[in-house]
Amino acid sequence: METVTLDITTRTFRDLDLNFTIHPVRKDVDVHMDSYAVINSVKNLVLTNFYERPFRPNIGSNIRNLLFENTSPLVANQIERAIQETVTNYEPRVNVKTVSAIPSSDENGYNVKMEFYIVNMTTPITIDFYLQRIR
Repeated sequence: METVTLDITTRTFRDLDLNFTIHPVRKDVDVHMDSYAVINSVKNLVLTNFYERPFRPNIGSNIRNLLFENTSPLVANQIERAIQETVTNYEPRVNVKTVSAIPSSDENGYNVKMEFYIVNMTTPITIDFYLQRIR
């Protein structure tokens, strides 16, 4: 019997560019690869609210509703937990290390810093983004 071994470390991740930018040579929708694709996927998951995806109402986090609460450390803790749970449950390519949300009372928002590992990669990836309500 022949044994086949797979090298998992050479696996590449590909996702479509959700801005639908056109590749200049192929004239097709551009593709994001590897860590950039995973980072975009994580951001999309965090910013997706419940019932936004057809036929998958449970995917997403309740971040938008939390942003309409008064900025406080308690709400920051709820945001951290919501991000942690959402990414852990719906993004199998990521192992979350830390999530921190720091309230900014002057601007009515939260500075979010997230550190995670992509599966089978040894270097951590850190993303920073600012959450604030729009209306």
